[in-house]
Amino acid sequence: NTKDQDILRNIDKRLAQLKLQFSENVLAETQAFKLHLTHKTELKGIPENAIEEARNKAKQANVKGWIFTLDYPSYHAVITYSENRKIREKIARAYGKRGFQKNEHNNEKIILEIAQLRYQRAQLLGYSNHAEFVLEERMAKTPKKVTLFLENLLEKAIPAAKKEYSMLTAYAKKQGIDTLQLWDGPYLIEKLRKERFNLDDELLKPYFKLENVIAGAFKIAQKLYGLQFKKTKAIDRYHPDVNTYEVIDKHNNHIAILYTDFFPRKGKRNGAWMTSYKNQWIKNGSNSRPHISMVCNFTKPTADKPSLLTFREVTTLFHEFGHALHGMLANTTYPSLSGTSVYWDFVELPSQLLENWAYEEEALALFAKHYQTHALLPIELVNRIKESSNFMEGMATLRQLSFGFLDMAWHGENPTPITDVKTLEKQAFNKTQLYPEIEDGCMSTAFSHIFSGGDASGYYSYKWAEVLDADAFELFRQNGILDKKTADNFKKYILSQGGTDEPMNLYKQFRGAEPDINALLRRAGLI
Repeated sequence: NTKDQDILRNIDKRLAQLKLQFSENVLAETQAFKLHLTHKTELKGIPENAIEEARNKAKQANVKGWIFTLDYPSYHAVITYSENRKIREKIARAYGKRGFQKNEHNNEKIILEIAQLRYQRAQLLGYSNHAEFVLEERMAKTPKKVTLFLENLLEKAIPAAKKEYSMLTAYAKKQGIDTLQLWDGPYLIEKLRKERFNLDDELLKPYFKLENVIAGAFKIAQKLYGLQFKKTKAIDRYHPDVNTYEVIDKHNNHIAILYTDFFPRKGKRNGAWMTSYKNQWIKNGSNSRPHISMVCNFTKPTADKPSLLTFREVTTLFHEFGHALHGMLANTTYPSLSGTSVYWDFVELPSQLLENWAYEEEALALFAKHYQTHALLPIELVNRIKESSNFMEGMATLRQLSFGFLDMAWHGENPTPITDVKTLEKQAFNKTQLYPEIEDGCMSTAFSHIFSGGDASGYYSYKWAEVLDADAFELFRQNGILDKKTADNFKKYILSQGGTDEPMNLYKQFRGAEPDINALLRRAGLI
């Protein structure tokens, strides 16, 4: 009725205002903090590129020394690498209390109102809570199934996480740290990782020249899906750094146009993503093919050195290429259901699945060659990459699960009884807490994923997608990672179908069964 429509309209309007206010508060708190260091000794351990950035920040502020901030790259460099414990504590405390301080940027009342309005909105639309409303169009379907999924993973991850935490506590004592705190974790884990695996980016980068990596990704797509990528200058580009490819199949049929845009420039945002400029569709028997773009921010080549990628950047490239294949191999009638136009907790399957090839010797042999000597990446380094990828996986899993539980605590129940943000958080983190509690810190007041981004009632989907890709990759590994028949089925039932059917139906047609949670636990070394 008209009255309810008006109420809904007002709720939506108010939610839009609150989400914006939430974001502005987090941004203001992030920008307000400056860690100003004046002695070179305080920089011990911090990577050179982060120091350079901090030096530039200080210059801009007309002060001597270095300024580190709560912007993620700067914060991450300090919390992970700084040898100075007091400095790590200072930046960690500042990061942890964004939106929780008694000032004009406090987000407590804002998130309480957001949760309440989302609940009212769901009730108005005939759902018992916000999570039930959101999950109707997700693979998970119900809040109960999400909670069971998180609890199932938690049960399997807890023993490993506790064991890792004990090991970390013992290691901390050797470093002179009596009580392990939140600001010690990332630093000690990184230090241990280096000691144990002796792997660093500088050792691996010479084997990952950008041109070789992209050629390797194309070769894998050729072996799996029969695709060929023909570089062409005949297609207009929006910037000289962009390369364009005509993608054809083995019968010379036109499949897609692919744009690759790999280097930073002024006005280009950070990160990596895939965009569809034009989705695929079929009209009057004619199949109109897609225009897809892959965007990353890798180091630009110089006159005497090519663009060399870190291993993490290699997996990023494979991830975005997985999304690109989803767009390029689409074969649906309607553009609105084509390619990546699928449920939120299904969209990461093709991208995360393709990342697995970057860890496999058979795939690495296609492209991981030293840019000067052309020697293949040594097998012992391949093994070390694989082993280190699971390092402290129990604790990492627990951390992700804690965010999922917090999301469901806000959205899976009636939020009316919630009067204190910190109390709710303590209850939500009850099963996943390892480090001592920080009383003046609060996750929720800066949890942009669920309060201003699109992840409300959906944070679980990061782990959900990992289960899907681990389970799907087990089939590839069983049949051979370059097995054509398995790839044909993945293309037939998943890549080409877009959002034309329930994802679980599509997945079961490909795999023959629902995804097995143990596949992820096996890959993570948790069982």
